[in-house]
Amino acid sequence: MEKFKFTINTKCSETKARTGYIETPNGMVKTPIFMPVGTLASVKYLSPEELTDIEAGIILSNTYHLWLRPGEDIIKEAGGLHKFMNVKRPILTDSGGFQVFSLSAMRKISEEGVAFRNHLNGDALFLTPEKSIQIQNDLGADIIMSFDECPAYPATHEYMKSSVERTLRWAQRGKEAHQNPNQALFGIVQGGEFADLREYSARKTVEMDFDGYSIGGTSVGESKPVMYKMIKDTIPFLPEDKPRYLMGVGTVDAILEGISQGIDMFDCVLPTRIARHGTAMTTLGRINIRNQQYDRDFTPLDPGCDCIACTNYTRAYLRHLIKNKEGLGMRLLSIHNLRFLIRLTQLAQEAIENGTYKSFKEAMDEKFGFNKGNTKGY
Repeated sequence: MEKFKFTINTKCSETKARTGYIETPNGMVKTPIFMPVGTLASVKYLSPEELTDIEAGIILSNTYHLWLRPGEDIIKEAGGLHKFMNVKRPILTDSGGFQVFSLSAMRKISEEGVAFRNHLNGDALFLTPEKSIQIQNDLGADIIMSFDECPAYPATHEYMKSSVERTLRWAQRGKEAHQNPNQALFGIVQGGEFADLREYSARKTVEMDFDGYSIGGTSVGESKPVMYKMIKDTIPFLPEDKPRYLMGVGTVDAILEGISQGIDMFDCVLPTRIARHGTAMTTLGRINIRNQQYDRDFTPLDPGCDCIACTNYTRAYLRHLIKNKEGLGMRLLSIHNLRFLIRLTQLAQEAIENGTYKSFKEAMDEKFGFNKGNTKGY
């Protein structure tokens, strides 16, 4: 199998939605796809076997966190992330660039890279584009990301212009440092809410000829309409024959809108994070299983779901587990939420192939109230 290949299968005649296939050394997946996040080489509370059961295609791990623990050298010695995790499917690693955003209180950006304080022990760290790529080469994921700055929202046009220019220089440095021919390297488009900078960043990133392209700088404090405008301002300048990845987005409304604009790949920690606090994303809308009303509810969590939580356990039992902070409850809700979003993208694939994606999205918008101002997104 080729190290990486993207093939478009079907295009929607009424929207920009499309289905396709991504081939990697560790398997082929169908797009559009939702990708579970396993920050520390583990999707929280789920085993690799359970990821197989819910039909997860690609999973993510985090460069910054694995750099700190256990260290990329240990993972390389183990034979790479796939062997370390016992995962027999494609893996994608981010670049550590998001930590430039999330650890803003303890980092300093320069042309060379980013100086951090280790959030675990306070040690001084310095992450450069070259270092990010070297770590990802050693981790051995199928798809790796360019090192970028992800500015918080809002930012001035002046700051964003300077940031975009630096991210472009970092992208070129990272591309030149890339040493693993079995890995696909994606470029990341930034530009904030500014259409001219989105176009500029996209055009210049595409000139570098990456294997795929990510839309960065979303879900960093902006509203949904602003996020959707960021997508629309970027998509026209990305090549048709390369995959498009919307980073850090995992609500139902944003996934459906992203697919309609031509996005192929999504990821987010949201489904597992809210699961650990008792919230389920269901075909009936959002459910907080901690609520008293489920105390004697012996029906399935979501009658429209085929996961093990919904086919084997009741809402009353799940409520009991979550209320008592039992790990099994967190596991079952995490399995359900991930399966829900994976199934959502599978239904979207079917609708695109049947020529009914526009009506499918409209029906989902109506069902969840997205067309009536529901901003929760699930």
